[in-house]
Amino acid sequence: MSGGVKGFRFAGVHGGIKKDGALDMGLIAAEEPATAAGVFTQNRVRAAPVVLSERRLLGGSCQALLVNSGNANACTGRAGRQAALNLTRAAAAVLGVPQALVASASTGVIGVQLPQQPMLEAIPALVDDLSANGAARFARAILTTDRGPKVARAEFKVGWSVCRILGIAKGAGMIHPNMATTLGFAMTDASIHRSTLRRMLVHATERTFNRASVDGDTSTNDAVYALASGAAAARPIAEKSAAARKLAAALEEVLETLAKKVVADGEGAEHLVRIEVRGAKSDADAVQVARTIAGSQLVKTALHGCDPNWGRILAAAGRSGVGFNPDHVSVKIGAVPIFDHGVPVMTAKTESKAASTMKRREYEITVAVGKGRGIGHYWTCDLGHEYVRINADYRT
Repeated sequence: MSGGVKGFRFAGVHGGIKKDGALDMGLIAAEEPATAAGVFTQNRVRAAPVVLSERRLLGGSCQALLVNSGNANACTGRAGRQAALNLTRAAAAVLGVPQALVASASTGVIGVQLPQQPMLEAIPALVDDLSANGAARFARAILTTDRGPKVARAEFKVGWSVCRILGIAKGAGMIHPNMATTLGFAMTDASIHRSTLRRMLVHATERTFNRASVDGDTSTNDAVYALASGAAAARPIAEKSAAARKLAAALEEVLETLAKKVVADGEGAEHLVRIEVRGAKSDADAVQVARTIAGSQLVKTALHGCDPNWGRILAAAGRSGVGFNPDHVSVKIGAVPIFDHGVPVMTAKTESKAASTMKRREYEITVAVGKGRGIGHYWTCDLGHEYVRINADYRT
């Protein structure tokens, strides 16, 4: 897997965190200071790298991102904060860049101190491993309970120049909207002002990662970063230009693809389901109803059992806090109506068709709550026995 984005190199090595010798330290390095933006978890319990990186990105520039998996460096107190500082300082020294331009991210077990010494010793090898074609190693180095790497790409033209975006993410558990609910990295070789990049990232995150739910838990370590090297187009993209609209669309496309991959990889998940709500008074109301349905544990277990249980869907919609008339509600699973204008319409035949649809790897549930113009969607997955097994055994 080639990096494919000018101005960036990637690396992944074993740094002594994972006992099986798997890759557990990753690095993204820009050839020059890149324009940077980030969005971070809204959980009040925040990991040391989140606090450090949010502060360092205030300046709008970043030249390196040091990432580790297997250890969240969260709830680790002063020692954890010092470890994050020490590791970024060491990376900066080997790279020959200012420490203030090195951000960090961690994912893994909460409440365990980082094995700082072997990680520090691995940094020279990590820097040596940097390559324009190293994205595959980086993508593997940031995984925890994921079944595999999550990568997405898009490209667009700015004048005569072709610009690219490469997105890499990890996430399978502790996924629920309250910023981004995962670790995500989007690199582009376009040139853009930091304020414009941040606005684009916030908007795209809200419409993608913040519309994804696996289990209702918002992590202590959530962070999504966007870096722009400017290596493919020297002139910065103007905020309200056609090029800006192309970049914004490409960024949203990449993050949407990554968010779907995160939900599809929900721990033990077998089904990726798009909940679409129509007919609400506003888009915000529609999104709120979709969010509540997508996050319902009873709905998610019904998805796992391929059970077209419209009652659970309606009950979740009814507690969303959004006003609607239950007599106006209709529900479809795929193309199969199961509830129409306030009454169930399932026969043995339609229930069989709906259940068959729910056996697919990916499908859609449509809920109409009225005749308003509001439309919203959410991505969710089923919740089953494997999720419990993975998380019951996570630390042991």
